Amino acid sequence: MMTNNDIFKKLRVALMLRDDQIVEILELVDFRITKSELGAFFRDEKHENYMECGDQVLRNFLNALVIHLRGTKENPKNPNDVLAKHKAQIPAKEGAKERPEFKAKPRDEEKSRGDQSPSKSKSATKKPSKKQYPKGNAKVQVVEKVKYNFGKDKK
Repeated sequence: MMTNNDIFKKLRVALMLRDDQIVEILELVDFRITKSELGAFFRDEKHENYMECGDQVLRNFLNALVIHLRGTKENPKNPNDVLAKHKAQIPAKEGAKERPEFKAKPRDEEKSRGDQSPSKSKSATKKPSKKQYPKGNAKVQVVEKVKYNFGKDKK
């Protein structure tokens, strides 16, 4: 069963909302809440500062969200424009370039696999077998044989 906290968390993620934006949205219906009170709703249930989100808080948030996304009767908004504005406000990660949409390249019929060149045949590309060690130089054992007494004192 989903709690009010779960619903609130999922809406925050789906609509890409920051805590300060949620505070502003709640002010649209004259519901005042601080960022720290809001943060308590999004904590793990086992955390000492976790707070259960009441029906009143969630109801006010949903009503305010309708006004935020659709606007009022006198001043209507397009919800897609509002969501696009939210997405634009998300800061890009440092060092990350704006990634163009991925487009798969058309498959090259000559190359069956990317690690083989088309000119070589299968018989010509023979992989070497296991590493061979010289007879006198056996592989060194990293862990030697050790007897464990599992914390029991020797008597």
